[in-house]
Amino acid sequence: MSRRSMLGLLDRYTDAAEAGSATVIARYSTSFGAAAKLLDAETRRRIRSVYALVRVADEIVDGAAAEAGLGPDELHEVLDGLEADTERAMRLGYSANLVVHAFARVARETGFGVELTRPFFASMRRDLDPAPFTSEEIGPYIHGSAEVVGLMCLAAFLVDEPADEARRARLERGAIHLGAAFQKINFLRDLAVDWRTLGRNYFPGVDPEAFTEEDKTAILDDIDRDLEIARSALPELPRRARSAVATAHGLFASLTARCRTTPASEIMATRIRVPDGEKFAIAVRSALGTGGNRR
Repeated sequence: MSRRSMLGLLDRYTDAAEAGSATVIARYSTSFGAAAKLLDAETRRRIRSVYALVRVADEIVDGAAAEAGLGPDELHEVLDGLEADTERAMRLGYSANLVVHAFARVARETGFGVELTRPFFASMRRDLDPAPFTSEEIGPYIHGSAEVVGLMCLAAFLVDEPADEARRARLERGAIHLGAAFQKINFLRDLAVDWRTLGRNYFPGVDPEAFTEEDKTAILDDIDRDLEIARSALPELPRRARSAVATAHGLFASLTARCRTTPASEIMATRIRVPDGEKFAIAVRSALGTGGNRR
């Protein structure tokens, strides 16, 4: 078989892998899907491929794998295997796992590596440990489970951008705080399910069974600080990414506002969400307000 034919086969395989990642995201995340539509095609491809791997790992520790009957040791084995496959694919440029293959292509295109994937898998592995989180553990956990994902996405946004270390440092700070804000608001929205179904509490020092308005306010104040730092970095993003990130920021700012007006007792009884009509309005405002992708 000629080298030209071999390259053609790899391109076809990669196309299938990226289409699979897009399907994973479409089935699991409506908010993310709304924001991703504001990206140009190449950036959207990369971001979908990053989030698809995140979603697959999350299903190992929280969803489908346990429902399939896997025990604790088997869950660890599957997660360890996914991490090993991911590192191998980033090194070689190929995986038999389509989602991993698509992710590895993005890592190789954008230049990130195990400095981001290892903290991510360490946090996923921590979710398999039933021991309560301590105040010392929660920061590294949020870094691995969310902040590094923000940095992966930023790497995708900055492909072909001029090298500017000071600007990149400011954008990385914004990406870290935006990822942290997203994770914390999801912790708050899922407080009841995480505690009563999974036995997890991501807010050390807070008793979910006696969740108070003071607890809620302290958590939301912390999230708002993260969102403000992230917002300050938005104008420095490449134009092709600005509208999408502003939309994601707006969606989670809206969730935070809704949580503020929802009694603490109700947060433990229902999952707060943004109605679809409001999501659309936020996306439109973000596109018009940032000078990004208006289409």
